[in-house]
Amino acid sequence: MIVKDEKMKSLLYNKNIILGVCGGIAAYKSVELLRLLAKQGADPRVIMTSHACEFVGPMTFEALSGRPVCTNLFDKRNPDASIRHIEWAQEARAVIIAPATANMIAKYANGIADDALSTLLLAVTSPVIICPSMNTDMYLSPPVQRNLETLKKDGHMVLEPGAGELACGTVGPGRLPEPVQILDRVMACLTPKDLTDKKILVTAGPTREPIDPVRFISNPSSGKMGYAIARAAEYRGAEVTLIAGPVSLPDPLNINMVKVQTADQMADAVYENMEKADIIIKTAAVSDYRPRQAAPHKIKKGDENIIMELVKNQDILKTIGQRKTNQFLVGFAAETQDLRENALKKLEAKNLDIIAGNLVCRPGSGFGTDTNRISLFYRDGTLEVLEQMEKDTAAHIILDRVVERII
Repeated sequence: MIVKDEKMKSLLYNKNIILGVCGGIAAYKSVELLRLLAKQGADPRVIMTSHACEFVGPMTFEALSGRPVCTNLFDKRNPDASIRHIEWAQEARAVIIAPATANMIAKYANGIADDALSTLLLAVTSPVIICPSMNTDMYLSPPVQRNLETLKKDGHMVLEPGAGELACGTVGPGRLPEPVQILDRVMACLTPKDLTDKKILVTAGPTREPIDPVRFISNPSSGKMGYAIARAAEYRGAEVTLIAGPVSLPDPLNINMVKVQTADQMADAVYENMEKADIIIKTAAVSDYRPRQAAPHKIKKGDENIIMELVKNQDILKTIGQRKTNQFLVGFAAETQDLRENALKKLEAKNLDIIAGNLVCRPGSGFGTDTNRISLFYRDGTLEVLEQMEKDTAAHIILDRVVERII
């Protein structure tokens, strides 16, 4: 049976997201943030302070959002402008202030409403994400820190600014978080928290078994599926530990990272963390074999062929299945043929609760892709065949099925 899930669309699809832009040099990054929101299918609206308009023109935001930008409570061209901010506040599912200047932070923390954005903020009841951006000394000053603490106590999400060399020449905290990080926190803010108080252990990526100091046995796993599951679990309120082999992906936010290279290192990390986990999801593509002995120096090419003896690595997933007590265990089966037969055999032999199988030779379902075609096999014999979808979407569906069986 092919299943079409209601979560095929982005979490932000068709949601009204307000982007408030203040007057700072980082306002140009807000253009990229708006593009990312639109790409997720959101219905973004932009409200700018008069100082923000000195850095980036409203027409840029209008072109990307497809909507007029609100810059003034008393726009003579629009007789409804004086109440637009109230309507926007009522319809907003989230508000992002990026960049948030010291001036706007002070206004919001102290209930001052003297322009369109500050007035809107006092009428908003949806989540507000504040993204400070300013000179390092301004950011670290007691008044700004005091105002940020007030906003946190009021229940708002304040993102820590990045550190580095700023446009003003100072070095330190004060850089606007990258747009992808802001988008990530918006997604987390709007995701229902059905995994609160749960601890989830996820493995991801390949392992590398050294042949010599410059060569190794590995596979093309990118880690994207495991990272997507870890992010989705964190969005849903879980405490997540992600054990990852060598990948080129950025570390997910708010997740305990454990980085390994070899299968033995991954096994040690998994066994150390599995007892405190409620749910274990093992997506890592662990090397089945390793050289019996790695050469201490680079093997030089000679005239003769060489024979390398391989020995079997320990079966981490099978060991987890043998050791688990009350943990819910999900495994993955990356196959090239006979998916059903191989997945069911693995489900039984390794004492899994669910196994997610895919044929890696199919387009859109292989290693390194952003999409996947997954079939879910359950202990009760049920089979769910999912359509090709983004790995982020597939991650949430897998977690949905876990939640249905443990909560």
